[in-house]
Amino acid sequence: MYDIIPLILMLVSFGVMAVIAIRKFPALASLDVENIPAEKEARFKERILSNRLKRNVLRWYAKVARFTRPVFGWLSEVLKSLYAKLHDLKEKYRTEQPSTPEDAEKRIAALYEESEELRRQEDYGPAEKKLIEIISIDSKNIKAFKALGHLYVERKDLEEAKQTFEHILKLKADDEEAYEDLALVAQASGNLELAKSDYLRSLEINNQRAQTYYHLALVYEETGDMFSAADNMKLALKLEPNNPRYLDTTLRISIIIKDKVLALEAYDRFLKVNPENQKLSEFKRQIDEI
Repeated sequence: MYDIIPLILMLVSFGVMAVIAIRKFPALASLDVENIPAEKEARFKERILSNRLKRNVLRWYAKVARFTRPVFGWLSEVLKSLYAKLHDLKEKYRTEQPSTPEDAEKRIAALYEESEELRRQEDYGPAEKKLIEIISIDSKNIKAFKALGHLYVERKDLEEAKQTFEHILKLKADDEEAYEDLALVAQASGNLELAKSDYLRSLEINNQRAQTYYHLALVYEETGDMFSAADNMKLALKLEPNNPRYLDTTLRISIIIKDKVLALEAYDRFLKVNPENQKLSEFKRQIDEI
């Protein structure tokens, strides 16, 4: 009984508070916080700070615009100038393009001759431009691509040379010269196995190229396979029996492998082809020692 009395008192108190809140709710709902002095002051400060920030932004924008306007103006003029130059180049290129196949052929011949002359003078940059101009006229001009590849080899740009010769093979898959050129690039890069593979591929396509046998012999010699080198020199001499370079190399290799018959045969021919050669006496001495 005594436990229920506090509970009853609590419920009565909550009831009284609820009645008061319900009666005063309309007044609380209609309370205008804008009219409360503290709220009005806070909102006023917020508005002032906002306006101040806007003024600062506008002032800095005006300053930046004042300094950057000349830069953007200059940049605009530069872009207009570049556009005009590009347009002129395009028009020049269009007007310089040969209008007939005969004109194209003459133009290509002249450009090729000019590029060769520049290349002989080791003026590789302009020579390269001439060849590229040929390719712009005839995108499948293998002769120009080969000349470009050889130019890159002379310029020691072996990667560009390799890519150029590979492109030739895309235009003509059975081009034995392109395979030999790739082999030369691989050989110059120190990749003798790849060089050997490309030389052999070239000979599969055309086995009547003495210089390919000669270059392959040099690869075999470099790898220490002297007998294979000698075999390839025999094939090279079969096609070009009086080539002094081939006779010289054959003599040297045959002396190393002590093939006296091959050495004497090469010596006799070398004596007829180039009797004034200073190496002959030394070759004869080495042959006699075999």
